Amino acid sequence: MPSKRTFCTLVLIPLCSPSQARLPTALALGSFDGIHAGHKRVINEITIPSDLVPTVVSFWPHPREVLYGESKLRLYLPSEKANLLESLGVKQLVLVPFDKLLAQLTAEEFFYQILLNKLEAKRIAVGANFRFGKNREGDTLTLSKLCKSSGIDLSTVPILKDVNGRMSSSRIRSKLKEGNLKKAIKLLGRSYTFQGIVKKGKGIGKKIGWPTANLQVDGRKLLPGIGVYAAWATEIKAGTRFPAVMNLGPQPTIDPTAPSAVEVHLLDQDINLENKELIVEPIERIRGQVKFKNLDELSYQISVDAETARSILKKL
Repeated sequence: MPSKRTFCTLVLIPLCSPSQARLPTALALGSFDGIHAGHKRVINEITIPSDLVPTVVSFWPHPREVLYGESKLRLYLPSEKANLLESLGVKQLVLVPFDKLLAQLTAEEFFYQILLNKLEAKRIAVGANFRFGKNREGDTLTLSKLCKSSGIDLSTVPILKDVNGRMSSSRIRSKLKEGNLKKAIKLLGRSYTFQGIVKKGKGIGKKIGWPTANLQVDGRKLLPGIGVYAAWATEIKAGTRFPAVMNLGPQPTIDPTAPSAVEVHLLDQDINLENKELIVEPIERIRGQVKFKNLDELSYQISVDAETARSILKKL
């Protein structure tokens, strides 16, 4: 049965460049991609009540994209991150445009030009593994000396660890790529969602009795590993949440040459979702992808997957 659920899709705090920031600031520096428990400890250091503006500072795009041409998919896109940070007491998310010119700044130049002059930092918090400046030359000791000479209060937060090692966004990415939603969600401390606009597909799903919403998702967003999932799908404008079964990946039976896609079938619903925006919350991976002999076999397997998804979602 559909249910009402509220998702925030508006950026509640300013998402801005350094020149647009409210000043003076208390800064938390870092990528903060997963905004996990370790990140929250750093952020807590700058949300202490004062006349400073609690501010998270990150680079966009990711430095490794610019320096090494690596594709760095994000757990949270800037607008998603801004929404999460707002609930933690942060008042603005400043994205520092990262290019090769910025990459040439020494640690000292970055500190004075960006943190001190542009952002008027009076308090700074970082994780113990924070590095900055050309070739990552600056570390927390460098930052400590610079802060001390400028009268800035610095908090260096120890790295959070559990029985499996360091809490990190890389661990969360790894679990998502494996399709291990339970462990990813546990590390995140919240459900993992993504959103996209429903685009018209080939209509093959409808022909075999399983119409799907074909989702166009921002290519910079990290998605779980290929497979079939039990999921919740929320139509943003109406705020209505539906149980669903999702196929993520190529279409080995229908068109092996087709690119990877996100297809969502709403269970026990017949709704036209074309051009509407959905938020998808994958809950559990049901199986990997299989190439079936024909569409009848595929249709039967989807019916099995749908029943499995119902069973999983009813328990929540």
